[in-house]
Amino acid sequence: MNCSSARNHLGRALALALEARPLDEDARADVLGTLACPGSEHFAQLLEGARAVRRKFFRNELHLCAIANAKSGGCTEDCAFCAQSARHKTASPRHGFLDPKKIAADAAQMKARGASRFGIVASGLELDRGDFDLLLKAVELVAATGLKADVSVGLLTPERLSQLVDAGLSGVHHNLEVAESFFPQVCTTHSYAEDVEAVRLAVAAGLFVCSGGIFGLGESWEQRAELADTLRGLGVSNVPINFLVPIPGTRMEGRPVLGQDEALGILALFRILMPRANLRVCGGRGAVFGVPGGQGQRGLFSSAASGLMIGDYLTVAGTPAQADLELARELGLAVVPAAGGAAAGAQGTGG
Repeated sequence: MNCSSARNHLGRALALALEARPLDEDARADVLGTLACPGSEHFAQLLEGARAVRRKFFRNELHLCAIANAKSGGCTEDCAFCAQSARHKTASPRHGFLDPKKIAADAAQMKARGASRFGIVASGLELDRGDFDLLLKAVELVAATGLKADVSVGLLTPERLSQLVDAGLSGVHHNLEVAESFFPQVCTTHSYAEDVEAVRLAVAAGLFVCSGGIFGLGESWEQRAELADTLRGLGVSNVPINFLVPIPGTRMEGRPVLGQDEALGILALFRILMPRANLRVCGGRGAVFGVPGGQGQRGLFSSAASGLMIGDYLTVAGTPAQADLELARELGLAVVPAAGGAAAGAQGTGG
């Protein structure tokens, strides 16, 4: 579809999103056609419409979360973008599972800076018994700070999920990363079905579930929409949006960083296809939107996103939390405390 042949159904697409209803085929096609034409009048209309949908379901709220990189590097999986894969030669730090008391101390600091959830993230497809025991203790200590304790530790069995819940677990993060049709170009060491089942299992357990993706790997707009459809079908309402930071030594090191218009378009697409979902911008925020307090970050804070990760990411430094809080206040956004808000519990981080 070229840039001049769409738009007839764009207004209906936005109206349907405001009612949290699925798009029909024509409206969906017009949204995708519009997104392929950044800088156009209709593209600007789409971004503004997506912001209106965000305001309807999240008002002026901004949901914040943070993570601890509890175990870094040496991952057995071959994800093309990831600095932690043992199959890549990168400068990414490697360390075993952190002391649970250190994780709890980091959580307490992030709570003081406005975070309401804290994710404990570990590399690898699944933890061995010793690391899992440390994870149980870390979850217990993070929950004791008053934060919602979440984990992103690969695949979990029902038995392990039950043990984590007993320790105080609130939620599970497990990103699908990309659409199923694009997955073979990203990872070959486990199946897409395994990732989908991990999300389904956590949803069935009644946990807060956060699952999203990473963008800028070469996927099409249609494949981005495919991922949103999959997440919506699974009942996911907390979606981290990550943007590729091309890291030397990975198979994606030659990919360009996404431009701001395209990144804002991705947020608009997910807001329209998943109107009630909490969309939190995580990895790659600084690479795409620039320095704290700058025009790029201001545009992001006023976009279709309803949440942010504060502090550092897994292998890349993030924006200072204080700078995020100051900009949020300047723009009239209300940081949601741990106790609730209109979209209480609808938060998450990147895995």
